[in-house]
Amino acid sequence: MSYRPSLWPVSVKAVAFDRRGRVLLLRNERHEWELPGGRLEIGPPEGSSPGDSSPEAAVERELREETGWEVEAGPVLDAWVYEPLPGRQVLIVTFACVVLTPDREPVVSHEHSRVGLFAEDEVADLNMPAGYKRSIAAAYASTSRR
Repeated sequence: MSYRPSLWPVSVKAVAFDRRGRVLLLRNERHEWELPGGRLEIGPPEGSSPGDSSPEAAVERELREETGWEVEAGPVLDAWVYEPLPGRQVLIVTFACVVLTPDREPVVSHEHSRVGLFAEDEVADLNMPAGYKRSIAAAYASTSRR
């Protein structure tokens, strides 16, 4: 019997605000709103292209790919375990991000059905995991983007 370690999939997510202080969210295939982001990439085995050098680099790349926004990752806001499907758990790590292109309209990639910008008081009523709501609240509390 060979040893097979148990591994947690890790997803890095960004809390990013537009110039008006609205948080950027994406609608997924489960009809939930979620923070933009995704998995860290290690790059192909032959090394033809580099992988992500850090979780921060991964979240910056994911935002660019999913929305067209350029961001700079800031501090970690939260880390929590989410079960998007029965028996499938993912470690979610959220980062506060500074948007470097705040006047650019976000676009929706092939990975999501919609993009939305929501004011702080709209977030509580959205269909989304509580961990995302907690991360968004922490970002609003730590900034003056109200």
